[in-house]
Amino acid sequence: MLPLRLLSLCLLLLPSASRAGLPVEVRPFGKLADGREAQLFVLANPSGFRAEITNLGGIIVRLLAPDRTGRLTDVVLGLSSAAEFEAKAAGFNAITGRYANRIAGGRFVLDGRTYTLATNSTSGGVPAHLHGGKIGFSRKLWSASPTNQEGAPAVRLRYRSPDGEEGYPGNLDVEVTYSVTPENALRIDYVATTDRPTPINLTNHAYFNLKGEGEGDVLEHVLTLDARRYTPVHASLIPTGEIAPVAGTPLDFTTPQRIGDRMGDNHPQIGYGRGYDHNFVFDSGGGRLARGGLVFEPSSGRVLELWTTEPGVQLYTANHLNGRLTGKSGRPYVKHAAFCLETQHFPDSPNQPDFPSTILRPGETFRSTTIFRFSTR
Repeated sequence: MLPLRLLSLCLLLLPSASRAGLPVEVRPFGKLADGREAQLFVLANPSGFRAEITNLGGIIVRLLAPDRTGRLTDVVLGLSSAAEFEAKAAGFNAITGRYANRIAGGRFVLDGRTYTLATNSTSGGVPAHLHGGKIGFSRKLWSASPTNQEGAPAVRLRYRSPDGEEGYPGNLDVEVTYSVTPENALRIDYVATTDRPTPINLTNHAYFNLKGEGEGDVLEHVLTLDARRYTPVHASLIPTGEIAPVAGTPLDFTTPQRIGDRMGDNHPQIGYGRGYDHNFVFDSGGGRLARGGLVFEPSSGRVLELWTTEPGVQLYTANHLNGRLTGKSGRPYVKHAAFCLETQHFPDSPNQPDFPSTILRPGETFRSTTIFRFSTR
C-alpha cells in the first residue's frame, strides 16, 4: 500500500478528467410545442461507447455500441429532435411511470379508498391505464444536470409528480441517473419518495435492434431469459393473476431461442398481442442486482446482457409498428423492428394481491437499478 503522501502526489499528477470523471457534453435538442427548450446530454467512455439522453422524458436518443469488428452503430430506434419525439413517439426509450405497464380499468383500492386513473388503452376492448396515463413521465420535461457517478459520465434527472396527477395520490419526487461505465454499459438508477401511499413502477421503454437502428426486424436475435415463470394475460393483455411456468409454451426462453421462431405458433398468449407483450418473472426474485437475460445478434456479433434489481421484465416485440413511422436514419420502422426489455414489477400489481407489492409509503425510499451491458462474440 502506498504511503498517504505518495498516494496524494499520484492523484495530483492524474489528468483532471481522470480525477473528476469524464466530461458530459450538453447540447440543445430543440423546442417543444409550448416553446420550452429540451437539452441533450452526451455520455461516452474512452472506448467510444456512447449514450445520448434528453431531459424530455429521459429518452435515450442514441446508444452507440461496437460490433465484432469495433464499428460503432446506433442500436435504439428513435427520432432526431424533441419536437419529433413529442409529436410521434414520446414513449420510445423513455422513463415510464408513475406506473409502467397496465392497471386494469384504471382503478385500484389502497388503504380502503378507491382511486380512478386516466385510461389510455383498450386492448381487447377493455380500458386500462397504461404507462402512467395520457401524459406520463415520458412526456415531461425533467430538470437535469450533468454529473459523474463513480468516475463515469452521468446525467441526473429530477421530476416532482404532483398529488392527483393522472389520478395518483401523493406528491412523488423522482430522481433517475443514467451513467455510461467503462465496461460498455448503460446503467439506470431510480430513486423516489412520496408524502402519501401510492403505487410506483418505473422502467425505461428502450426499443433495441442490435443489428442497428432501422435495420429491419429483430426476429433472428437470440434471446435467453433467466425466468422459468411468467404472468399469463387475458385478451386485454391484463394479467390473469396466475404465475405460471414457461415450460412447454412459446414463452420459454430459459435456453437460447430466436425471437421469431415460435411467434407464429397457434398459442393464444402470442395471438393476443400479435407477438410478445408479456411479463416474465425472474428466477432471482428481485431485490438484488442479478442477471436477467441476454440477447445475441449473429450478424453483428453484438451481445446485450441485462442486469436488474427488479423481479420481472416485460418482453415486447414492437408489435404495433407497421412501416409508417420513419426513424432518425430516414428508414421506416417495420413490424417487430425492435425488442424491449422493460425491467419492472408486475403489471396490474395494485389489483393482484399475490404479486409483489408496488406501494410506496411515506418514510420509505424506492430504489431500482437496471444495467444494459454490451459486448461481442
